[in-house]
Amino acid sequence: MIVEQLGLTDFRNYAAADVSLSAGANLFVGRNGQGKTNLVEAVAYLATLGSHRVSSDAPMVRDGADAAIVRARLGHGERSVLLELQLNRQGSNKARVNGVNVRTAELPRYAQVVLFAPEDLQIVRGDPSARRRFADQLIVQRAPRLAGVLADYDRVLRQRTALLKSARARGVRGDALGTLDVWDDKLVSLGTEVIEARLALASDLSTPVAEAYTAIAGADHDPRLRWALSVVGGDPEEGDAAADTGTTGSLADQFRAALAARRPQELERGLTLVGPHRDDLVLEVRGLPVKGYASHGESWSVALALRLASAELLRAESRLGDPVLILDDVFAELDAGRRTRLAELAAGYEQVIVTSAVEEDVPDGLRAHVVRVEAGRIKDADD
Repeated sequence: MIVEQLGLTDFRNYAAADVSLSAGANLFVGRNGQGKTNLVEAVAYLATLGSHRVSSDAPMVRDGADAAIVRARLGHGERSVLLELQLNRQGSNKARVNGVNVRTAELPRYAQVVLFAPEDLQIVRGDPSARRRFADQLIVQRAPRLAGVLADYDRVLRQRTALLKSARARGVRGDALGTLDVWDDKLVSLGTEVIEARLALASDLSTPVAEAYTAIAGADHDPRLRWALSVVGGDPEEGDAAADTGTTGSLADQFRAALAARRPQELERGLTLVGPHRDDLVLEVRGLPVKGYASHGESWSVALALRLASAELLRAESRLGDPVLILDDVFAELDAGRRTRLAELAAGYEQVIVTSAVEEDVPDGLRAHVVRVEAGRIKDADD
C-alpha cells in the first residue's frame, strides 16, 4: 500500500495543502514548527483513528475552523481508493470511501500505517496508558472491527464508573446496587475480548521485537514483553504488576470474580478498578524493566523495535501488503550506527515517509523524493 496523494483543509496549520507522494522513500524537510509532522499525523490518523501527539481531535482543527478535512488517495496494487475524513471540533467525525459515507471505524480497513516518533519514548518510559494506546492502535489495524469493541468498552466503562460515583455520593452499599451487575456483564463481555486481543498481540510481537531490537541496537539484550492484568490480581495502573498472564481458567470468570472482590474498594473510591483500562504492557531488556532501568539508547532501541515489529506483523498478515512506514523526526536522535541500521531496515518497505529538520541527518537511501515544507506551504524539491 502507498499514499499517492494527500490533501488537507483546515488541518493544524494548513488552510489548504496538496502533496504527491511516490513509492519508495519520501522526505519532508523543513525547520521545526513548519508543519512536517502535521502531514504524517494526518496520514496515520486514517489508519489508527487517533493522533500520536494529542488524545483529542480538537487540536487538529485549524484555529477559527469548525472542522478539518483529510483526503488521501491510496494505491493498493493496480487499484486506488479515496479516503476522506472530516474531523469535527464538536460532534462525531464523518468519513467517506470513494465518495460513499461510511463509519469512521471503517477507515483502517483501507489504510495501514506504522509511525515512529520521538513521542514513542513515552511508550517505554511513560505511564501504562501510553503502552495501552500503542497496543490498542495496533490491534485495530490487525482487526478493524475491534475499533467498535474498544469504543463500546469505553462507553460502558464511563457509565459504570458514573454509577459508582453516584452510589458513593449517596452512600449506597454494594448489595443494594443491583444495576451494577448489568454493567458488570457488559464490562466483562467487551473487556475480555480486548484482553484476549492484547494477549495475542504480545505473543505475536515477541519474536519480531527481539529481531528488530538486535538489528537496531547491534546487540542481543533479550527484549521481552508481557501483560500485567488487573483481572488476575494487583493493580498495574498503580504500579502493582504482580499479575501475570500464566493463569488458568476462563478469563471472563476471572474478570467477574475480580470485580466482585474489589467492589467494596470501587464503591469507596468511585472508580472501576478492574479491566483492560487498568492493565500494563511490561517491557524488559536484560531481565529488567525498561522503565527505570534501561539506558537512553536501550530505550530508543526498544521503542523503535516495537514499531518495526508492528510493521513486520502487519506486512505478514495484511491483504493490503506493506504498511506505510513513517519515521517522524527520528534520525536527529540517533547515533550514526543506529541511523544506518534503521535506514537499511526501512528501505525494504513499499513506501517510507521521513520527516527531518536537517536533510543531511537522513541517510541518502531515504532521500529519493524530497518535499520542502515552510509555514504550512509545500514545495516539491523536484519541481
